Amino acid sequence: MLPALLAGCITASPPPPLGATGATAGPSARLTSSCVPCLRRPCGLVVRRGVGFGEVTRAAATDRGATEEDDELEEGLPRWGNDGEEDYDHDPEIAGIMGDYFDDPKKAQSRMEERIKKKRHKIVQAKTGSPNPMKVVFNKFDFSNSYIWFEFYHALLPKDMTLICDALRSWHIVGRLGGCNSMNMQLSQLPLDCQRPTYDALEGANTTPTSFYNIGDLEIQDNLARIWVDIGIHEPLLLDILLNALTTINSDHVGIKQVQFGGSEFNNWNEDLKTEEAGYSVHKI
Repeated sequence: MLPALLAGCITASPPPPLGATGATAGPSARLTSSCVPCLRRPCGLVVRRGVGFGEVTRAAATDRGATEEDDELEEGLPRWGNDGEEDYDHDPEIAGIMGDYFDDPKKAQSRMEERIKKKRHKIVQAKTGSPNPMKVVFNKFDFSNSYIWFEFYHALLPKDMTLICDALRSWHIVGRLGGCNSMNMQLSQLPLDCQRPTYDALEGANTTPTSFYNIGDLEIQDNLARIWVDIGIHEPLLLDILLNALTTINSDHVGIKQVQFGGSEFNNWNEDLKTEEAGYSVHKI
């Protein structure tokens, strides 16, 4: 009886796959059947399949990485991870210093210190103003028709004249546009602990406008200067804004010894001196 059972197991066909319907073809029929499509797989995956599942996964990731890299090159995108060697091309001097560091660290350090000394003016911006506070004087100042006088510690250089003119021009533009209106200070009057400031647009629109009417040219005589202004209305905020800007200019850029609002005379200003040879110049604001 046992041989009969073994013979039946050997000659029995394998069970049909799950979900299959109808008759099941034999092994020889399945090999020669034309209904089953021939699937082609990448040769790289077929070769690596015998190594194990982990190797197949890494091989697939490698293939995907190569494909993505090719796509980047095709689209003209930069390739990541190769920038370290190309950074030195922007500064060959740094490349030379770093190259000497491994052979002679002391020599590389001395070269770096020499480089910093040469380019210190680009790395560290030293203050060129005055440590002394700027003196402010009012002499019968009329908001609608007065001079503002300046006394500097030294004669102005071209860059100093440009800075002073830019500051006065900006001051005039903001004032002419009504930006210095002390009647509308909603945000400045809020409590210091206010977390969410609010602004009433209707109140701001109904505030009486202020406007900086007119300004003259900046006249310079050696270390003295003056400019005529017509502010129009009594608006002290305009003067505060100008003085705040001049205070920073005095401490950081150009030393200003004194500023005087109003008056028809100031120190050694000469009304008859109108030549460039004597140090007189006019700058448009």
